[in-house]
Amino acid sequence: MSPSGILVSAPASGAGKTMVTLGLLRALSEDGVVVQPFKCGPDYIDPAFHRAACGRASFNLDSWTMDAAMIDTIAAEAGGADLALAEGAMGLFDGAVSRGSAGHGASADIARRTGWPILLILDVSGQTQSAAAVALGFSRFDPDVVLAGVILNRVASPRHERLARAGLEAAGIRVFGALPRREDLALPERHLGLVQAQEHPRLDEAIASYAALLRERVDLAAIRDAARSNALAGSAGGRLPRPPAQRMAIAQDVAFSFLYPHLLEGWRRAGAQIMPFSPLADEAPAADADLVWLPGGYPELHAGTIASADRFLTGLRRHAANRPVHGECGGYMVLGDALIDRDGTAHRMAGLLGLVTSHAQRRLHLGYRRAELLSGLSDLPAGTRLRGHEFHYSTIVEQHDPPLMRVTDADGAVIAETGSRRGAVSGTFFHMIASEE
Repeated sequence: MSPSGILVSAPASGAGKTMVTLGLLRALSEDGVVVQPFKCGPDYIDPAFHRAACGRASFNLDSWTMDAAMIDTIAAEAGGADLALAEGAMGLFDGAVSRGSAGHGASADIARRTGWPILLILDVSGQTQSAAAVALGFSRFDPDVVLAGVILNRVASPRHERLARAGLEAAGIRVFGALPRREDLALPERHLGLVQAQEHPRLDEAIASYAALLRERVDLAAIRDAARSNALAGSAGGRLPRPPAQRMAIAQDVAFSFLYPHLLEGWRRAGAQIMPFSPLADEAPAADADLVWLPGGYPELHAGTIASADRFLTGLRRHAANRPVHGECGGYMVLGDALIDRDGTAHRMAGLLGLVTSHAQRRLHLGYRRAELLSGLSDLPAGTRLRGHEFHYSTIVEQHDPPLMRVTDADGAVIAETGSRRGAVSGTFFHMIASEE
């Protein structure tokens, strides 16, 4: 059984879910509550903010890429906590049209599976009593998704709050608090979303301000009391993805930070040795590694530094002579011949794949993906089927090697981006989340 929890969601993106989640994580932690954070959907950036807020690793829960057993296993990471607190993605019921392993990828799927009720963040800009109609619709849309109540956000004045509260109370919907309209509370963003947690210049100060605001304006005790769970979910009987190698040298710094915590945890539990190194610090991968893994991130912002990292590139090329190297998204770009940054400057990369990518020719590639390996990837044999997603703005200018995988989108349509391979080196824009076993 999973511990009692609550899921922070909203009718749409941009309503203030992350600010409220971070404020709750920090404020409750300061009160001595052990809070286990989660993030619905495929997202690398928000979980790092969660960890900064409460000191615990945040795990992703996604119903399109994960089956029910894996969702239960990951939810069980909250077993030693007093409270599970999940941040939703997009709007509560937004997901893929086609059903995946355990649902459509919507936050509502996770709420339904875990039994965690919804704390709905309502942006009431430009409306008063109409907010009640929105909340009432969300409370009745799916009888298996329970609405605990709402927090009003971007309230303009005491009168604005009073009118909005009146409508919600008349509809029988609980209001846990109201937050003022304050532009200074926004977190900085870039092309893939929020600036990474480790790059935020005053992150702790920002989170502390969110916590102080929620203490002043929100009934924290009532939110904690509203937490629930589903006795049928939360068991640890499922299996996390197995490691692709026994000794794995994994690039980890601000240019290579996009690797899901449940993958790392699963690999460690299976006995894999994780050996982190930093390309930006010009560190070479461990000489005795079975596999070098370059995760995604923002290499386009550090292309000049990577191009001049001689120890890193020499070590990478030495390893690739007879042992596997794999890159995901940004890591894939670094394995190619060149990376063209947003200013149009070409930077020489590792040259292990016949690939040139450009961030100057920006085009959004976004969505769930299902993939089948056409050749082996270290210990993962050809024919292995994977689920994941793609999210980047880079464009392939040149690609001269055979494909690594066959890829389809959530609706089964074939995707042209297949990744590529050359000898023991492989890469793809596909981000792995789970295998179909």
